[in-house]
Amino acid sequence: MRLVAATVVLSSFPFAVAADAQDVTEPKSGVKFAAHVDDMSLLGVGLRTKTMLHVKVYAIGLYVADSAFSGPLAVHKGKTGTPAFYHDLVGGDFGKQIVMKFTRDLSASQIQDAFRETLANTAKSSLDQFVGFFGDIKTGQEAVLRWAPGGTLEVTVAGAGKTPIKDKAFATRVFAIWLGESPIQEDIKKGLVAQAADLIK
Repeated sequence: MRLVAATVVLSSFPFAVAADAQDVTEPKSGVKFAAHVDDMSLLGVGLRTKTMLHVKVYAIGLYVADSAFSGPLAVHKGKTGTPAFYHDLVGGDFGKQIVMKFTRDLSASQIQDAFRETLANTAKSSLDQFVGFFGDIKTGQEAVLRWAPGGTLEVTVAGAGKTPIKDKAFATRVFAIWLGESPIQEDIKKGLVAQAADLIK
């Protein structure tokens, strides 16, 4: 199995929140995430590791627009563990972003092959464009995958913005890697929504 797509067993939650509520720490890696980014709040965090040796690959955080908690996601108050909630979270047309903070070096082929595996049977043009965004990754670098209005996927890798991918179906599949019906790791799926019950009023 590839490093990014490998099956792992780990605990992704609960996570530690700093006293000033400015940072959230993913407990297994010690990687910190801001509790708020622009108009979005951190919904949860997780950690991806390699099978067997438990080599840490990246810490991951999910941010969702505050307006979504009182808007399209409000119908799921008290029911945030249901398939319907995840369905609306993944495909809902509101601001959200995945932040991946890499905890080890990866070659371009490792990360590109992993994404090709997890995004098989998507539009070839969108997939080729997406995987082309990723070169060699160094420890400490970040990738941000942002859902913009209409399902446009905006990607930033190591601080460099990429050409947006205007393909809602593809953007949905990208978020489904971690949050879909068959996520790459069930504990990450749960960890990424750990604060849903508190944020959906």
